[in-house]
Amino acid sequence: MSKTSDNPNRLDRSAGFMMGVTSRKITQLFMQRLKPYDITPEQWMVLYCIQEKDGMIQKEIASRACKDKPTTTRILDMLESKGLITKQTGPSDRRSFLVYATEKGRQLIAQTEEIEKTTVEDATSGLSGTEYDQLIALLRRIGDHIDCLTDKE
Repeated sequence: MSKTSDNPNRLDRSAGFMMGVTSRKITQLFMQRLKPYDITPEQWMVLYCIQEKDGMIQKEIASRACKDKPTTTRILDMLESKGLITKQTGPSDRRSFLVYATEKGRQLIAQTEEIEKTTVEDATSGLSGTEYDQLIALLRRIGDHIDCLTDKE
């Protein structure tokens, strides 16, 4: 199958464009379902990463959540203002801080984790189990390849 086409709707054949569109649609669906909990999908992902591994520094959180530092700072500030995380000064570097999920943050993840799972299941319900596994494998390969390209540049 050709990666490009003479079709005037070339974006419909662009993997990057289609992945972006699909990602935004899933995010919008998740956002809609999270509305009653007063948290965005971006905030949810960062909080989820934090509650999985308490005591990380901001740089580690940004890496795990695939966010840049300014975006991570903004999200952490919002999560802290909502009482979902706490920050503690790092023992070896007073400029860095360790981030912990509060009990309220842990409860929120416990209440909403099934919503995230159901959202992905609903979005991919038209795929067989084999197709889903193939999709995940292909997305990982693309991501890994991009990491290699980024490391070279």
